[in-house]
Formats: sequence, structure tokens, C-alpha cells
Amino acid sequence: MSAMPPGNPASNPFVTSPTYLMACQQLRNVARAISLDPGLTDRLMTPKRSQVVAIPVRMEDGRTETFVGYRVQHSLTSGPSKGGLRYAKNVDLGEVAALAMWMSWKCGIMNLPFGGAKGGIAVDPAELKGGEKERLTRRFTDEIQNIIGPRVDVMAPDMGTDEQTMAWIYDTYSMKVGYACPEIVTGKPVELGGCVGRKEATGRGVVYCITEAFNELDIRPETATAVVQGFGNVGSVTCEELVKLGVKVVAVGDRYGSIRNARGIDIPQLLNYAARNPRKTIVGFPGAEAIPDAELLTTPCTVLVPAALERVITAENAGQLRCRVLAEAANGPTDPEADAIISNSDIFVIPDILCNAGGVTVSYFEWVQDLAQFMWDEEEVNSQLKKQMLRAFHRVRAEAKARNFGNRLAALSLGVQKVATEKQKRGLYP
Repeated sequence: MSAMPPGNPASNPFVTSPTYLMACQQLRNVARAISLDPGLTDRLMTPKRSQVVAIPVRMEDGRTETFVGYRVQHSLTSGPSKGGLRYAKNVDLGEVAALAMWMSWKCGIMNLPFGGAKGGIAVDPAELKGGEKERLTRRFTDEIQNIIGPRVDVMAPDMGTDEQTMAWIYDTYSMKVGYACPEIVTGKPVELGGCVGRKEATGRGVVYCITEAFNELDIRPETATAVVQGFGNVGSVTCEELVKLGVKVVAVGDRYGSIRNARGIDIPQLLNYAARNPRKTIVGFPGAEAIPDAELLTTPCTVLVPAALERVITAENAGQLRCRVLAEAANGPTDPEADAIISNSDIFVIPDILCNAGGVTVSYFEWVQDLAQFMWDEEEVNSQLKKQMLRAFHRVRAEAKARNFGNRLAALSLGVQKVATEKQKRGLYP
């Protein structure tokens, strides 16, 4: 059973989301493991601030359509809240709240001066035409203007959004406050104060963690194979970086389908193929065979990288995974029931809040550079990213060994404990 949040469940707006209940269950597990005060646990389970807004947009055909947008700030204890903005057809308040909670733990693991936040608009971005996406983004920014700011809440790209989306938010916010404010968002174009290497940061961070896992397990990259679910920004960069190490990528999937080639997929050719495809999909790539989506995650490999949606590894397929390393590039790809099954196997798990923390880490670098108006070169960015990722990886492994925890519980306990300690030190007002 998933842990229920505090208060009256009937009046809690988040409980209809299985993703939020999953995040609550994880927090309860950590609280028991580290003997966290129940009152503090309840505080950590309840987002600090949530806002739901209606976003009317003039569509290309002249009609007006109203979309629903969300922004959830889980914690403001450690500093301004930080988190992505996703455009996805089925996004809801509970999912956004769960992602915001995970972002708090992620920032805690990486020792960043941020709390967790997340935003979303219930829309399929592939269906937007002409200037609709820009108008949607600018109106959403205007609607949540009262709860964002460079010292309050800083957005970044996520699923369905990109650096152009961030540029529109930056411009809209700056027009409202009356001066250029690049530090309001991260992941924006370099020409507007973005950080070099930010776009590739999450995928690079994933591969830094995989490399450390290989070292610990005595696996040589040139003998390893990989399966990657998701070929967006994170999945494609992960594929590129793995190939540079000598790893053979044997199967890849995206929202439209999955492909496999046991001899290895030519990733540069696949990138070119997807870029030329009107739907930006890998489906139909001549250098691999099509396979059912259900077979992708169970394809034999050294490292499996879910880099798409949450809750794709469940009790139904967890026992069929045939990988040595599970590197969670997506947020929440493994549900608690599946996690219990995997914990009884020899699979080495790199949990999501560690594995995909490269994005928020370089977002922090970008925010610092914008505040200081002093930009770093890419060598410095990548060097600092690798340093921070390896430090966090080894902290998690040390915690796991010292307390006989699995990697997920170790990572969560470090993230939760940091936020909990800061709340305790600050006290309760009034």
C-alpha cells in the first residue's frame, strides 16, 4: 500500500496521483529508517506552496482554448525553489507535487542551496502550431508571476520544453519587472546568459554515475551494452556519451516505438535520422529492427537506462529485467513494488535523484553565473559537474555500506536528512 499524506485524504488535492503517493511512500520508508520525527515527516510530505492556473490561449485558427497549468514549490527552506517546467498531455497536480518533492531530495544530495519545485501544463506540445506554444508559455508566466523570482523560484526545461521556452519566460518576466533578469530561469540560450554545457548536463551526469558503477563492479565499458528508453535530450546525450566510452547501445525507444540491433546501433546516424524526421522519432530507422515496446526494458544488456516517464518499471516487469546496472535517468521510473523485487536481485541501482542530478547541478552553475554576471567556459562547467557528481555518488555508496541500505534508500536518506536538519535549525514560525 502507498503511504497516505497527512491530513484528511478527502480534502488533499494530491492523493489522486499514484506518482505522488509513490513519493510519499518513499519518504515514509526513509523516515522509518532514520527515525525522523513524525511531525517533521508530515511537513516534508506536504508541499509548501501550490498554484493552479487557467491559461487561455488564442489558437492559430482564431478560437480560444483554455489550458490548465501548475507550479508546486515543495520547500523554500534551503533557498529559492528550483525545478523544471514540463508540457505533457496527462500532467496533473499530484505528479507535479511528487516531482517537486524529488527535486528537494536531489538538491539535498548535491548540496545545492535550493528547495524543490516543479511546473507543468496539461498539453501535448506536438499538437501546438505556429505561435501557440509561445503564447501559452508567456501567459503561464504571467499567471504565476506572483510566486516566481530569482530568489524565490527558478524554472528550467523539462519534458516538452526547451531553451526557447526558457527564453520566452525570461523575456516575459523581464518585461514585467522592467529590467533584464536572466537569473529567473536556467537552461536558456547561451546568448541570453545560458550556461555552456547545460543542455548536455543531465546525460553527462548519468554517464559519470554509470562509469563509477562500472568501476565498482569491474566492468570494462568496451565489453558493455546499453538499452536506453527515451531519445529526447537526456536519452540522446546519454547514448552519445556511452558510445564515446566504447559501450555498445543495442536498443533504444521513444514515445512512438522501439528499435534494436544486437550488433550495436549507430548513434550518430540515429541522431541524424531523428532530426530529419517530421515527428523527430527513431521509428523506421533502417539500421535496426522494430520491437514491441514491452520488450525494450527486458532486452539483455549491461546497463538499462530509463530516460522517459515515471513508473515504467513495475511489479509486472521488474522480475524480467536482464541488466547488471539500472541507471535511472528519468524521475521515478521504478515504482515501490518493483523496487522491492529489484532489491532481491544482483542489479546495481543508480537511483534517479542521484543519477539525473547533473541537470540541476549545472542549472545551479548557470544561476550563479547570471547573478555574478561572470560566465565560465565549458571546460570549467564539465570539470565542476564531474567533481560534484562523483562526490555525490561516493557519498551515497558510503551511506549504503555504513547503514546496510540499498542505494535508493541511502540517496533518499541523505537528501531528506539535509532538508530536515535545515528545517530543525531554522525552527518553526511563529
